[in-house]
Amino acid sequence: MIKYALLALSLVLSFAATEEKPQATETGSSPQRGSGKEKVYPTMGKVERLDPALDQLLNPSAAIEKLASGFRWAEGPVLAKNGGYLLLSDVPNNVVFRWDSGAGTKVYLEPSGYTGSDPSLKEAGSNGLALDRNGNLVLCQHGDRQVVRLTKDKKFVPVARYFNYRRFNSPNDLVFKSNGDLYFTDPPYGLPKGNDDPAKELTYNGVFRVTPHGEVTLLTTELHYPNGIAFSPDEKTLYIAVSDQQHPAIMAYEVLPDGKIANSRLFFDPTPLMAGRKGVPDGMKVDKAGNVWATGPGGVLVISPEGKHLGTINTGEPTANCAFGEKDGSMLYITANTYLCRIQTLSRGMGF
Repeated sequence: MIKYALLALSLVLSFAATEEKPQATETGSSPQRGSGKEKVYPTMGKVERLDPALDQLLNPSAAIEKLASGFRWAEGPVLAKNGGYLLLSDVPNNVVFRWDSGAGTKVYLEPSGYTGSDPSLKEAGSNGLALDRNGNLVLCQHGDRQVVRLTKDKKFVPVARYFNYRRFNSPNDLVFKSNGDLYFTDPPYGLPKGNDDPAKELTYNGVFRVTPHGEVTLLTTELHYPNGIAFSPDEKTLYIAVSDQQHPAIMAYEVLPDGKIANSRLFFDPTPLMAGRKGVPDGMKVDKAGNVWATGPGGVLVISPEGKHLGTINTGEPTANCAFGEKDGSMLYITANTYLCRIQTLSRGMGF
């Protein structure tokens, strides 16, 4: 009896171990105390140069540093400007992690995107993250199908929950305009059956705007899978990534004086890059010079304001999103599959 009891206990412990969420950890070696040296991180991937103009944005010796690993699908990085740390979503784990240089990675918010108990939701956590004008964290929540603001005591306050009395699909990515308006995309990735899910209440995958007063406006329904979203420096152009395997694209829209969008055009066609490379158009950021740093096939595509592909920060992994950080906004942080990485640029991100 003791033998069988021990065997049963062993099986229970083994099962519990398989159910435990992966623990994200910092990579690299720490310097010895008093050495005055910075932490050394391993590198990954490579930078592919297609145009000499890339040398004005990335030093030829710049390397991709691997900061942390162990996430299931890392997304939505954002730098807390006053706190000196980075936050990112792990969508399947329903967690927002915090990463500090030298201190590593720890859970910052759990749950992050779904407060229910439906086990069929495999992509239930938060996705895109942003900071509002007051420095509050704003999250796109897949599972709870809304955009929320996080209070200081870590309570969720809805920013946008419905459009015309219908629930959103699964808000994915977001960007603030300087006047406080919030623009976000709403593909169906958080729904178990995507576009065919019976819980889908909207007949389209839209792009929306929310004013500081809570008024929600539908901007477009013409994109099959709208995903990453960003403004040009003058806010006259809105870029939207389309993560459609069959028809990938980065679109550009004219932003009208009333905040609505019009006159769509194809800004960049990544179709030729799809063969043999991991990833689809996803998140993006724009630097002060108007260059678009867009995740897509191969990693982060660096695209000029005119739509010319200057080069790729090839992470070797399907790459979800990126964010500029550090005090001057010159460091580009990248979420690539199970990794958080970064590369030093010669550019400056918006808002720095």
